[in-house]
Amino acid sequence: MKEIKVLAAQRTPDLVEAGCDEVGRGCLAGPVVAAAVILPKNYSHPLLNDSKQLTAKKREALEKVIKEDALAWAIAEVDHQEIDRINILNASMLAMHKAIDQLELRPELLLIDGNKFSPYMGIMHECIVKGDGKFLSIAAASILAKTYRDQLMEDLAKDYPHYAWEKNAGYPTKVHRAGIKAHGPSPFHRMSFKLLPEE
Repeated sequence: MKEIKVLAAQRTPDLVEAGCDEVGRGCLAGPVVAAAVILPKNYSHPLLNDSKQLTAKKREALEKVIKEDALAWAIAEVDHQEIDRINILNASMLAMHKAIDQLELRPELLLIDGNKFSPYMGIMHECIVKGDGKFLSIAAASILAKTYRDQLMEDLAKDYPHYAWEKNAGYPTKVHRAGIKAHGPSPFHRMSFKLLPEE
């Protein structure tokens, strides 16, 4: 039986912490989406985990729980055109900054998933590699970002059905790349990315 790892509720005993994560960096189309979440102190939930470890159904159920239980949460996106203009790393950090901007409660410490972040003025931050599997607030942010982006790509797929975005969310699957090869890129593809492998 697989052992369930318990994520930490917080990094510090007394600071107001916001967990931040993004989704969609490796996609060929659509925006990069980030979320920031401030959970109550000593918060716990038996199912809350890194979004990649959860089924779509569990993520959707947890999305509602997180939005109800969080002291503050926000979601922001940076579109494909901006990604092409400033590159995906800068766009990812910008999306996180935009999410933090929208928080109704000001955090004192930002817990950032990953190893790179552009400092947010006036707030300390700590980068945590695989943080979405270590801290509940980052896991919560990963779920909000993923459910939001998956739905957005599902909606776009109705107008651009050739790429199976409702299944791959814009990631470079064989079906997605076959759609690009047969029909060309859509208006939502990131043209700075390598859309097709070398023949």
